[in-house]
Amino acid sequence: MAGPILIIGAGINGLVAAADLAARGKPVRVLERGPTPGGAVRTEELTLPGFRHDIAAMNLSMFAGSAFMARHGAEMARHGLEFVPITHPFAQALEPGDHLGISTDVEETLASFACEADRASWRALMAEFPERAGVLGGLLGTPMRRGPLARFLWQSWRKLGTARSLDMARFLMTSPRTWLDETFEDPRLRTALASWGMHLDFAPDIAGGAIFPYLEAMAGQAMGMVIGKGGADVATRALVGMIEAHGGSVDCNVEVAQILHGKGRITGVVANGKTIEASTILAGLAPKHLRRMLGDGSGDARFDRGLESFRHAPGTMMLHLALDAPVPWAAEALKRYAYVHVGRSIDVAAKTYAEAMAGQLPATPLLVVGQPTLFDPSRAPQGKHTLWVQARVVPAVIKGDAKGEISATDWEDAKAPMSERILDLIEEQAPGFRQTILARTAVSPLDLEAGNPNLVGGDQICGSHHLTQNFLFRPVRGFSDGRTPIANLHMIGAACWPGAGTGAGSGFLTAQGLK
Repeated sequence: MAGPILIIGAGINGLVAAADLAARGKPVRVLERGPTPGGAVRTEELTLPGFRHDIAAMNLSMFAGSAFMARHGAEMARHGLEFVPITHPFAQALEPGDHLGISTDVEETLASFACEADRASWRALMAEFPERAGVLGGLLGTPMRRGPLARFLWQSWRKLGTARSLDMARFLMTSPRTWLDETFEDPRLRTALASWGMHLDFAPDIAGGAIFPYLEAMAGQAMGMVIGKGGADVATRALVGMIEAHGGSVDCNVEVAQILHGKGRITGVVANGKTIEASTILAGLAPKHLRRMLGDGSGDARFDRGLESFRHAPGTMMLHLALDAPVPWAAEALKRYAYVHVGRSIDVAAKTYAEAMAGQLPATPLLVVGQPTLFDPSRAPQGKHTLWVQARVVPAVIKGDAKGEISATDWEDAKAPMSERILDLIEEQAPGFRQTILARTAVSPLDLEAGNPNLVGGDQICGSHHLTQNFLFRPVRGFSDGRTPIANLHMIGAACWPGAGTGAGSGFLTAQGLK
């Protein structure tokens, strides 16, 4: 078959796959719809000149610890990749003036806990984390195919034994609230860890969500986190440099309208009105977009229905702020943390999720406040700061307002009043905050999708990770390893196993499977 390996979509998974393949001497060409590569891993001046804002992803810890970086880290560094290590990864702003924080200093972490029983539980979790992380990391790095999965399960059983293997299986099916209630006494600590579940569409009471608060808490304690020097796009630029150094290409402003196939095999694509032949295609597309590009379908009706019915998570609204000074948190310690979650209780988080799922603008959205310039001053003019704020979770289609204050039901009109609600929640925790704002840019869920069609309805994780749509079921049962019914057409991206995050697992796993 003539033609190179085509990668549709220059998100982090597409670029990782292309870089790995190019480094192995494969001819690769990346086709990106937008004007710049990177997908959700991009950095732009969204407010004022000199203020660089990560448009979506900020935390690059998963990428730094990925299998791709283990193999190609030295070359990525030669192409300019540089990380900024952070010892204070996250904290929770609770009642104004109160906080709970996780840092790599164990004693500092434990000092923010309310009781000795929770300190003992935390130490016990830390002691067992290396073994559990090995098992969970092995699972996340295992292709969801019969052979590799069977080997992983056999090896895990031999390592853990029957009782602990069953305990691990139960943990993987447990909701955040159940695990937190079983593990900790202090409701503040439960709230702080439950916030991480909301990043992956796991409200406190949804089965299967305990793994995310657990991993973020223990990894944050053990290793902290990293961000990209100058912006998250330092990873994107290094990947593009690596691809081009090995003879590959990344073409932007290329609209792929159709994936061509015949007799069950890929032949190419139609892009910008022209036919491009391909030997293999890696499609970094949301399932509904892949289905649309396949025209009459893949030849497998169940697969096609699975793409059409793939369920996306609720949306995210973002505020990008240029500041004259750091956020004046009432809890002084919050000035030391990269992420500050703003949310007073686990019950408020559950209520927020229910409101968003019902199409209501939440009365108290969970806020993820990123403070990158505290650690990387190169992102703003001297003495100034950027602030990265996510409001999780919000509906893509507005049916009403849970607080009864916002009458708008379209995002163009709802952005401004919803921005004020977000700023009010920060101001409550940081009196005088508004006076530090030099400029702001609000980005609605629909704005996010317009900039990157894979963020359907502002879903920044490209699909819910609930149990019915995870592991063997992501994105469609029988195709969770990225295969499709069409020979040499592979799915990559956050909609595929192992799911969302900057680790780019699906791109690397798929690339490794190509000979």
